[in-house]
Amino acid sequence: MAARTETAEAAQYALEISRLFDAPPDLVFELWTTPEHLVRWWGPRNFSSTTEIFEFREGGRYRHLIHGPDGQTYAMSGIFREIVVAKRIVFTFAWDEGDVQGRFETMVTVTMAAEGDRTRLTFRQEPFADVETRDSHIEGWSECLDKLGVCLASI
Repeated sequence: MAARTETAEAAQYALEISRLFDAPPDLVFELWTTPEHLVRWWGPRNFSSTTEIFEFREGGRYRHLIHGPDGQTYAMSGIFREIVVAKRIVFTFAWDEGDVQGRFETMVTVTMAAEGDRTRLTFRQEPFADVETRDSHIEGWSECLDKLGVCLASI
């Protein structure tokens, strides 16, 4: 009788948000890839942000801080894994809290596709350990994308 090994992988939970912006893909890409634009929309409603590190190239690092209305600051960082101009940005994402060894890292994929004069942006973040952790990110990312739409409309 042949030896068997059976394993079960934990469920892979993903967050996906899609938006249609009244702007061409190159402009949407620019607002994702330049720190002076990022600080205008990165973070939930009523948060401001700063960028400490932004090495926009494959293998480059980033570190963003978001500042809440209550005075709290939250830091996140990661590495750019793939960049296709005006089409795709892939980067790791982790909150900078606690022991670096215990950080939970996800992968974010942002795709941009032209739909006439507009851009369909799809934001996907995965994997999350469970549905609760995934759902805890929905509001924040949705508000970021709302702010991105406001910035695009003002250019």
